Amino acid sequence: MSDPFVPRVGGILSADIAVPEHEREVRFYSRVLTTGENPLWREDLMNNLGTPIVGLGPRAAEYDHLPLQWMPHIQVADVAASVKHALDLGGKELMHDEKSQWAVLLDPNGAAFGIIPVVPAEAVPPTEGVGAHVGHISWLDLTVSDASATRDFYRQVVGWSVQDVEMEDASERYADYDMVDADGNPAAGVRHARGVNLGLPPVWMICLPVGDLAESVRRVREEGGKIIKATRGNDGQYARAVVQDPVGAYLALVPG
Repeated sequence: MSDPFVPRVGGILSADIAVPEHEREVRFYSRVLTTGENPLWREDLMNNLGTPIVGLGPRAAEYDHLPLQWMPHIQVADVAASVKHALDLGGKELMHDEKSQWAVLLDPNGAAFGIIPVVPAEAVPPTEGVGAHVGHISWLDLTVSDASATRDFYRQVVGWSVQDVEMEDASERYADYDMVDADGNPAAGVRHARGVNLGLPPVWMICLPVGDLAESVRRVREEGGKIIKATRGNDGQYARAVVQDPVGAYLALVPG
């Protein structure tokens, strides 16, 4: 995922979640994300430019019906039309604010996501000259049993196009899918629950870069979270860690 702040159909700008034990959760994320000599995130969970990319809210009564998942906000051309497509294809509508044109949907696998109109260019924070060292959602992944049907669901609901990603498991070749935004940039992945992705939950996994992944993994355990699956590169260093926070929500940490 490149140019994370560019407004476009299929682009992801942010994600949020409403959690119980809010103070504990704020401490967890503040500790886990702010690692390294030059942290990509601040303790208030804004990125190091002061931009709110992830939102961690308390679990008020009005949000009790929402699943305990990080929900990415995906830009679409027409929110009402996307809601209709989702319902026609077996999804569910959890919230829909027609005035502000924001909706929360469930796909047929039970993965929650938000859709918003394409953000006006003037509302996007300037990033010229800051380089890559900034906190943002670096990637999204969704691992499901029927990746082909899920690929087609999001192609119609969001407006993504698709690129096949060749995979191999037990000497059998198959394809996972990269979902591509309106500018031709890969924005998210839809993966089969097999091979390297076996055992991952069917939720949108937001990938957040951190300054020191090994230290972040240590802090996950220290602050009451769990490591679900961690992978290392050829150098023996952590390359990715899928984690579960203290109240059960999943996300992935990657090197910044």
